[in-house]
Amino acid sequence: MTIRVTWKRVVLTLVGLVVAGLLFAWSGVFNISASSGHWAISNWFLHWTMRNSVRTHTLLESPERPIATDGQLVSAAGHFAAACATCHGAPGQRPSPVMQRATPHAPDLTTGETKEKWTDAELFYILKHGVKFTGMPAWAAEGRDDEVRRMVAFVRRLPGMTPAQYRQLSGEATGAGTTDVRALGGATLAGCVACHGSDGRGRGQSDIPILGGQNPRYLEVALAAYADGRRHGAVMANAAETLTAQERRALAVHFAALPGLGATPATGGSAAVRRIVERGLPARQLPACASCHAPGRAQPVLAGQRAGYLAQRLRNWRAEEGEVDARLPQDAMAVIARRIPEEMIDPLARYLAGDVRER
Repeated sequence: MTIRVTWKRVVLTLVGLVVAGLLFAWSGVFNISASSGHWAISNWFLHWTMRNSVRTHTLLESPERPIATDGQLVSAAGHFAAACATCHGAPGQRPSPVMQRATPHAPDLTTGETKEKWTDAELFYILKHGVKFTGMPAWAAEGRDDEVRRMVAFVRRLPGMTPAQYRQLSGEATGAGTTDVRALGGATLAGCVACHGSDGRGRGQSDIPILGGQNPRYLEVALAAYADGRRHGAVMANAAETLTAQERRALAVHFAALPGLGATPATGGSAAVRRIVERGLPARQLPACASCHAPGRAQPVLAGQRAGYLAQRLRNWRAEEGEVDARLPQDAMAVIARRIPEEMIDPLARYLAGDVRER
């Protein structure tokens, strides 16, 4: 007997399959408990789909700038200790048994399996966007590819890292923003010191700013902005969100009182650099740096700041090649950074750093 295929029969078959699926879901027969685990074929299919998706989307989106160097891993280590180690483990620290009961459970990043399975570009995509139907979230701050690149570099080094090296990188602290801290006038310090150092100089990391000598009001406002999401940064948001207003104020006063910024005026520099700092570039609608960052102003002190940090922040505000300006952030500094000629960023950063040696 020959069954003739018609459009009516095809539609009825599809409707029947949909109804059957809805009835199965409505019945509650399917066991959604994590303790039951996945069927082997379900586990294979989900991971196969994930690998294919990551590989395909990585072709369309990959980090245009290099993955971070060893001199930029402290902030990633502190954030990993606070937000990631519970699920993924760390050198000398196994993943939490509670989180390992999730379905699927998070991979142990210290084993080297992840390093062999994924490329840098694929890790960048996973860390930035997360994975649906798992406990892996997207990166907590949009527009901070620089943070994601640093975390990729850190995850790459985890398998060969000793417990002592890990504790040293993370500042031997539980992590930024936790309550396991030393107290100073009611403010918590250990999480801050883990990245910024007890002297407020950023532990020699090019991505961490010098806080000593900074405007205390600016530091307080910045912490509040990170805490409520007005300022984007997964690392600092995680650190600031648990602080009270009184703790933010006390921390700001503490770090501002340390020696550091503003002690050495800018020296040297070409005439072109000094023109940007003192008068700006009217033809490019670029205001002078000194118009906002001069002593006594509400904006942050730049004199003596680490040159590598200044250059990196300016580039992070700028567009990636090919991006349309109208679609980019219109915050004041983002717009200003895009008006600074690319070839002037490094000389400008070095000039503002003055003769304070980068440490």
